[in-house]
Amino acid sequence: MPTPGWPTDVHVLERGWLSSNNILLFDEPRNTAVLVDTGYLSHAEQTLALVDQALGDRMLVSIVNTHLHSDHCGGNAAFQERYGVPIQVPAAEFDAAKAWDETRLSFKATGQRCARFTPSRALSPGDTIEIGQRRWYVLGAPGHDPHALMLFDAQEGLLIAADALWGNGFGVVFPELTGEPGFEEVRATLKLIRSLGARQVIPGHGPVFSDVDAALDRAEARLDSFEHDPLHH
Repeated sequence: MPTPGWPTDVHVLERGWLSSNNILLFDEPRNTAVLVDTGYLSHAEQTLALVDQALGDRMLVSIVNTHLHSDHCGGNAAFQERYGVPIQVPAAEFDAAKAWDETRLSFKATGQRCARFTPSRALSPGDTIEIGQRRWYVLGAPGHDPHALMLFDAQEGLLIAADALWGNGFGVVFPELTGEPGFEEVRATLKLIRSLGARQVIPGHGPVFSDVDAALDRAEARLDSFEHDPLHH
């Protein structure tokens, strides 16, 4: 769980390692909330129950996906059915999601299960999302997924990193598994994160952490080992 003094308008539901963390961003004046990532399809009922409890009397008004891997968007359809909310996805995957092209979404090749949902808005690096008193900057985070995004609150130094940075590494670099380059993109994304001066990171999996420089050092060392021995990756 987040440390004492953690802001009350950012609620993190840390899941078991496989299903992604879910993050509720509260707009207290409007009594509304935005949900970032929805976990696995097989966990959708549990995710709904956890989010319902955390919402209290607030209204869920939107879902944001950092990327379209099934452990981050598998619950989208259940939430869209329950709440009728718009879903914001990375711009590079908007058309594939709209057409529900499971090949372009990589679901077929990787055997991922995700119930069909309808995206409403394409998010691109450089966009901003304003929720309550916070302005979240949308940042590109290629590497683990070529189209992945992060959200950064520069005023508070709070980064929603998804699978670009964990407390002890980062998500598997899927392009490298299919013969496409990806390690250079991971390094560029880690360099970007270091330049932000983030003070707290909400990863896609695992606990929130504040030792950001140490986590980046560990991630870069892990990347060095993968570049030296790609088969190990």
